[in-house]
Amino acid sequence: MFTGIVQGVAEVVSVVRQPGLHSFGLRLPERWRHNLAVGGSVAVNGTCLTITREEHDLVWFDAMQQTLSLTNLGSVSEGDFVNFERAARIGDEIGGHLMSGHIHTVATLIQRDEPENNCVLWFEIEAQWQQYIFSKGYIGINGCSLTLAEVEDNRFCIWLIPETLRATTFGAMVPGTQVNIEIDSQTQTIVDTLKRLGYDKPPR
Repeated sequence: MFTGIVQGVAEVVSVVRQPGLHSFGLRLPERWRHNLAVGGSVAVNGTCLTITREEHDLVWFDAMQQTLSLTNLGSVSEGDFVNFERAARIGDEIGGHLMSGHIHTVATLIQRDEPENNCVLWFEIEAQWQQYIFSKGYIGINGCSLTLAEVEDNRFCIWLIPETLRATTFGAMVPGTQVNIEIDSQTQTIVDTLKRLGYDKPPR
């Protein structure tokens, strides 16, 4: 499990592409490499990946075909930067909301506005996922726990403070960028349960 509080940005130093499998060598800041071990989990752009090996200052992960097709990791190249968060431990503060690291879909940044000391990002998402997105609800974007500000059809926006821009990849993100989306599990459960009970149908 993860808390959605991104711990930093890692450089993608190497990508080894094989049919149906990509291996990523990431350079994590030294303080976050302490006590890492093969088999451990790290959220990379919100995607839960397993550490496969450590090599000098690089930490390696594999992403299989399903992960590559569902997330933005298939388009990651050497020199890119990704958000990361190490797996939460019992007793850690949950500063965001509980996240599994299982990505549901991707969304596209379509507009970036920067009022003074703020940043507003508008995203577009496939219509089938819009039923789980509500104003003031939670959403995971590239591993970051965020509050939805406004929702319009299949578009939504988030407001970011300078600290979030500094500590994540959002600071340099430009329109056209695809981001990983993890829907809040509690919201999804409630919506799906109500649908099964028929509450999504208009009264007769």
